[in-house]
Amino acid sequence: MLPKLAEAGRGERKVFFVDAAHFVMGAFLGMIWCFARVLVKTPPGRKGSNVLGAIDSHNQELISIRTTGNINSHSVVALLEKVHEKHPDTEVTLVMDNASYQRCYFVQNHAKALGIDLLFLPPCSPNLNLIERLWKLTKRRCLTNRYYPDFGAFCGAIDKCLEDLSGPLKKELTSLMTLNFQFFKNHNS
Repeated sequence: MLPKLAEAGRGERKVFFVDAAHFVMGAFLGMIWCFARVLVKTPPGRKGSNVLGAIDSHNQELISIRTTGNINSHSVVALLEKVHEKHPDTEVTLVMDNASYQRCYFVQNHAKALGIDLLFLPPCSPNLNLIERLWKLTKRRCLTNRYYPDFGAFCGAIDKCLEDLSGPLKKELTSLMTLNFQFFKNHNS
């Protein structure tokens, strides 16, 4: 991975980190004991919004597929096509985890046909996937201690947060997206 990242630093290739995030609209409460009853306003049901994203290792460009359905191999192929469409004349490497829908022959054959290199991370190593930091930032900014009256408002908040990456959240995301894999900063809000 490090040689490919070095090439990306020199502008010879694009390296994208790929992963899916599953945002659930629902209450996640722990059990606490208290004298007074605490009422917490929560939305009904547990609907989900799924995002399959690829984030550039050096300029934090996000390419994503957003759906309320499942993320599967067809979603990954659609993401491959979007990446190829945006960078047709550039060598591209996608760094992925070992999800079965990303490792299947359908995805690997399609990536080969588009000229995209797939690099799979070792098992149980989410700290090596830089996009995990984006998902953490999105959950903290959009979902923690927030109430949305309906599913449309919930999905809109996620979309707005992901679209703000080039604006207000750029500085915070850049500090989270360090390529130094040994040291992690603690960002508590």
